[in-house]
Amino acid sequence: MAATNTAPRLASRLVNGILAIAPLANFAKHKARQMMIDRAEGMGVPWRKIVAEWRSRDLESELAQVQNPDTQYPDYYLTSFHAYEKGNMSWEAATEVEVAAYAVHSKIWNNNSPEGDAMLRRSYHDVMTNQIQSPPQDILDIGCSVGMSTFALQAVYPQANLTGLDLSPYFLAIANYNHRERQTTAPTKNIKWVHAAAESTGLPTASFDLVSIFLVCHELPQTATGDILREARRLLRSGGHIAIMDMNPQSEIYAKMPPYILTLLKSTEPYLDEYFALDIAQAIADAGFTRPSITSNSPRHRTIIAQAI
Repeated sequence: MAATNTAPRLASRLVNGILAIAPLANFAKHKARQMMIDRAEGMGVPWRKIVAEWRSRDLESELAQVQNPDTQYPDYYLTSFHAYEKGNMSWEAATEVEVAAYAVHSKIWNNNSPEGDAMLRRSYHDVMTNQIQSPPQDILDIGCSVGMSTFALQAVYPQANLTGLDLSPYFLAIANYNHRERQTTAPTKNIKWVHAAAESTGLPTASFDLVSIFLVCHELPQTATGDILREARRLLRSGGHIAIMDMNPQSEIYAKMPPYILTLLKSTEPYLDEYFALDIAQAIADAGFTRPSITSNSPRHRTIIAQAI
């Protein structure tokens, strides 16, 4: 697997030392989550009310509609993510994804607004539509979570057949519910939701024109990223495209991030060092794609696009 400087910077190594102490790590996770809740509520996003409404629904029946009992979970996935001890395998995580996105992305352009999330998605799609000239007919959204990225893709490509894939059945249950609700007000093409690992989807070879991976790679160890890129190449038709939107390790924002904030960030992102060290352009080329274009689409994010050879 291609990597750049695999040793974290000094500040990052110091943070790693702090997070190796369990009580400090737990405190950092709690503080990071509390900051997100307070930021959302301060912007007028009623985090607690929205989550309470989700919890009042029959979510277990939603789970049964999307869960594949034969799905195998890789070890790296069964760890603490985003301040949740069970990571993505919990209702707590699933019911808070959307409000957390509004909070996390609210300050990207320094406007402190829940609109920052929509602006980020638009900036990604602007790069995508500019570089991919032929509109895709079959799109796979890898790591679709609760469907926000899938619905955004559907708005850009309403003619396309969409498949949203995620390893968390809890996330997919929310996505399926949201899609059903959206269909009652603005009917669109149906979306297929698939509960599977992105490294081994079980989907047919050469069945997609576009594979989109939105804010997923920074949550992966390097070996998993390589496996997923190779699976994406298998799934794409010749000439199809892969599009990846994620954190930009070259952004000055991360280089200048205060140690306290870096500690909070890394407490919720266990594979961040591996992601920042990865030479993703080489990894994409090694997986069977053209050398990718890499475009900054926000002060802290980049869009990567390559074509299947």
